[in-house]
Amino acid sequence: MSIAAPIDRNHVEQIVREIVLAQIGGPPGKSNLVVSVSARHCHLTDEDTEILFGKGHKLTVQKELYQDGYFAAEETVMIVGPKRRMLPTVRVLGPTRPDTQVELAYTDGISLGIDLPVRLSGNVEGTPGCVLVGPKGVVELKRGVIRAERHVHMSPEDAAFYGVKNGDAMGLRIDSNCGVVFNGLQVRVGKNIKLEVHLDTDEGNACNLDRATRVELLKQ
Repeated sequence: MSIAAPIDRNHVEQIVREIVLAQIGGPPGKSNLVVSVSARHCHLTDEDTEILFGKGHKLTVQKELYQDGYFAAEETVMIVGPKRRMLPTVRVLGPTRPDTQVELAYTDGISLGIDLPVRLSGNVEGTPGCVLVGPKGVVELKRGVIRAERHVHMSPEDAAFYGVKNGDAMGLRIDSNCGVVFNGLQVRVGKNIKLEVHLDTDEGNACNLDRATRVELLKQ
């Protein structure tokens, strides 16, 4: 089966909108807080990449992401849910991973007819599946479709500054004309990681993040 979904550059959602806002009152030299909105996307294994795009295919970098070593790929796939509801052009993010995973916003789940569980990336046990369609083949995914739990990436130095550890929960205050406090951001600490919050499109739109005047992490 060969289906190539055309890309309309005027309507394709930007994969990651990086909004860099320096925290007011932070200490000199402290990392700026970046709040990124991750649009719907998927991660693929090497095996599924070859099934969808052809034997020996390697993902092509379209845009480097904020975290070093990660990128939005040129490749897109069609996602098909129950009753043949579909999203025609969902971006693949690289590099490849041990498990194929699809990350969608709540409204995407409604469109596809999938009841999305909220999970941290990589936790796919007991999650629903879907069908992925690429230009060279089809993958019937038995599990791996989630709504990503909101989270904050940080280095050990940033964790020490905020007084948190890996797995803790934090809050995120966003000041805008639709200001809000998001609770329950899961802390994910790693070496050589930049300070960055990940929200999905529903969350970013709800607080009008593009026009935020201030963002602040809160210890809970």
